[in-house]
Amino acid sequence: MPETNPYPILSQVNIPADIRNLSIHDLKQLCTDIRTYMVDVISEIGGHFGGGLGTVELTVALHKVFNTPKDLIVWDTGHQAYPHKILTGRKEQLKTIRQLHGISGFLKRNESEYDTFGAGHASTSISAALGMAAAQNYSTDKRKVVAVIGDGAMTGGMAYEAMNNSGVLKANLIVVLNDNNMSIAPNVWQISNYFNELIAHPEYNKFKGYVWDLTGKLDQFGDRLRLIAGRLENGIKAIVTPGMLFEALGFRYFGPLNGHNLHQLVRIFDQVKDFNGPILIHIITEKGKGYKPAEGHIQRLHASTPFDKVTGLAYKNEGAPQAYTTIFGKALVEIVKDNPKVIGITGAMSDGTGLNLLQEAYPQNYYDVGIAEEHAVTFSAGMATQGLIPVVAVYSTFLQRAFDHIIHDVALQKLHVVFALDRAGLVGADGPTHHGSFDLSYLRMIPHLVLMAPKDEAELRNMLYTAVQYKKGPIALRYPRGSALGVELKPGFEEIPIGKAEVLSAGNDVALLAVGSMVDYVLKAEKKLREMGVNPEIVNMRFIKPLDTELLDDIAKRHKKIVTLEENSIVGGFGSGVAEYFIDKNYKTDILRIGLPDYFIDHGTQPELHRILEIDPEGIVKKVVQFCESIHYTNEVTI
Repeated sequence: MPETNPYPILSQVNIPADIRNLSIHDLKQLCTDIRTYMVDVISEIGGHFGGGLGTVELTVALHKVFNTPKDLIVWDTGHQAYPHKILTGRKEQLKTIRQLHGISGFLKRNESEYDTFGAGHASTSISAALGMAAAQNYSTDKRKVVAVIGDGAMTGGMAYEAMNNSGVLKANLIVVLNDNNMSIAPNVWQISNYFNELIAHPEYNKFKGYVWDLTGKLDQFGDRLRLIAGRLENGIKAIVTPGMLFEALGFRYFGPLNGHNLHQLVRIFDQVKDFNGPILIHIITEKGKGYKPAEGHIQRLHASTPFDKVTGLAYKNEGAPQAYTTIFGKALVEIVKDNPKVIGITGAMSDGTGLNLLQEAYPQNYYDVGIAEEHAVTFSAGMATQGLIPVVAVYSTFLQRAFDHIIHDVALQKLHVVFALDRAGLVGADGPTHHGSFDLSYLRMIPHLVLMAPKDEAELRNMLYTAVQYKKGPIALRYPRGSALGVELKPGFEEIPIGKAEVLSAGNDVALLAVGSMVDYVLKAEKKLREMGVNPEIVNMRFIKPLDTELLDDIAKRHKKIVTLEENSIVGGFGSGVAEYFIDKNYKTDILRIGLPDYFIDHGTQPELHRILEIDPEGIVKKVVQFCESIHYTNEVTI
């Protein structure tokens, strides 16, 4: 017997135009096919999972009704856009997602004409879509514009700034609020569905427009009729829908709708697509929809490494050391136990930053402020004025969003706020939107701020303790994604003297000054360098600001060649700080800066990217030997 095609409709679909003549029955089968395909592929390679399972019907309905790519769909981040990628010519390429030279896990304009706006950080879609909608005022070839934003992204203030501006501009824009965290009682659901069918129906809107035009001709009496009619409609909406906020911002609100009812979604999009002015369609979806292990999982398999598609359980990497994130979270719990004034703060990333451990142990010392990094920083500043010690645990890339608040609200006032930057350096599969490539550069310039990076997990614990003990102003530590080195963790903590480095190995040929993750790489390169006749002095600088100038003065006297090493942009980072100091002191030394190049780095595993950029141990050996110009280097060198 011939094998049954597991994706009978999806196998016939390559681009959105292929689905526009399909019946609702076939579209429903297409949704089933997409979910099956996602489970089959992502279980093998890993990726963001739950969000995409929840947006299958939404994606199919959007591409069914709107004439993409002419019409523009703007997705907020890429977690929910895997079905979009599948339907827009990247079905087979999904097997390469987030892998070296494969497609991105997020939206990328240079990857597909259907990706109208690149997005890796949340809360941006409405702003971008509004810009596109406003641009239609200058074009004769009009396009429909739709923004899709998740409920989590609505915790970001930028979304409301954009909505307010949309109402002012009265732009022709449709916003779809994908709400996957709200429960609606069945009786409310039925009433709101009926009401939305009414207010979305073309005949209703035609009649409403006629009444509005007529009453506009009746002077004061007409104004009174308009006021009564408006109050009646708004009163009904206030009873049966949560949409008054959006109406106040200038949007016509429809919802909440069942985001898994494909027929209903197609009908509502078809009815409102030609309306003028801002429209908001509120849909209720379930993360992980259609895949039982994801539906029952507390995190809904938001992002996963490869997993067993029957059980949904990730394959374990037996014997791997704990992640830096876990070590940070455990250390913070220990610190809070002894000092209840220490408060952990996250922006919707409790598990991702390790603060879930604090939430479980000391919930009264834990705050999740939502996807609102700017608010998180100023909220922490307010806490610090009252004698508390806030620890803002945040991904390096996300702290970029709060740069002004770090300067204006924290550093300018010398407030004791601790910034714990997870995912510093290259993060791997999430690519350029998530690489922590710039924190040493953007934090080093800020007055009053202390900045440090641990060489291993033991030093991470001690740096966190040091940061909590520090009383003179803001202080930050940054550490990489992934497993730590597996070094011994001693009970308790040791305070590290601010601005003091440690010499790990003596040498007289070249001084290798490293921070953070690069210390381990330098130590791995050391043996080969010595075998090749290069005698390096290796220093764990620990502090990017303030630098250990006493040690730098001594090194400058003893070494003509100095190499700085960091997993940060070569522009403005640790190496730049050392070079600036040497220039100011008029030291006649040769300096080689090793770090991340001045361009955005694509996705791939961390080891792959380190090797390509030659910041891995072998790359360090090659660059140091060439810099020293004392030994011929061959490609046969291995670490």
